[in-house]
Amino acid sequence: MDSVISLTDIRRVFTMGDQQFEALKGVSFSVSAGEFVAIMGASGSGKSTCMNILGCLDRPTTGEYRLDGVDVGSMNHDQLADIRNSKLGFVFQGFNLLPRTPAVENVELPLVYAKVPAKERRQRALAAMEHVGLNGKENNHPTQLSGGQQQRVAIARALVNSPAVILADEPTGNLDSATSEEIMNLFNELNRNGITIIMVTHEPDVAAHAARRITFRDGSIIADTRA
Repeated sequence: MDSVISLTDIRRVFTMGDQQFEALKGVSFSVSAGEFVAIMGASGSGKSTCMNILGCLDRPTTGEYRLDGVDVGSMNHDQLADIRNSKLGFVFQGFNLLPRTPAVENVELPLVYAKVPAKERRQRALAAMEHVGLNGKENNHPTQLSGGQQQRVAIARALVNSPAVILADEPTGNLDSATSEEIMNLFNELNRNGITIIMVTHEPDVAAHAARRITFRDGSIIADTRA
């Protein structure tokens, strides 16, 4: 099966004054289309730095990153923004919704950036909201929705562009345990429908939903296990 994500000998060095800190120390792994992968590790292990590189929000110091077959290492900022919007869907711990904007318009945002016509935008956004169980909530503002519903809006927004990969960063971090379970069951359902998901989490019970777990420590991968 083709790799949708491929990291080869990725190093990321941060310079602070006259000090250098190596956040990633030659990390290599690939993710095939349709996998559900949890990236785990303590604070400072390198998992967030890795996620930023996967999300084209940061560049590796050395090494190669290929996303859906494309080498993103030589891209400029505009090209990186385009590939983020077309190939990736993001789900964050804090939802990152526009509070004064109806849910359906929040879901439409990636399509606005992609210059999709308004009528098609609305059709696709409504379909994505239906997919995540938010029928009837299209015109609610985020402040009128529960935390779980807000995260479902964020997941619908991540889905609306039919991305190659969904990147979820601590997606249950602001939710209670029952709502967390609902959201993870939704991720499982999306994955069963063929969507590739890479999720950062420090919670073992959340990571247990993924079929594969990659564990970081001190900038290196120390385990890569499959359920």
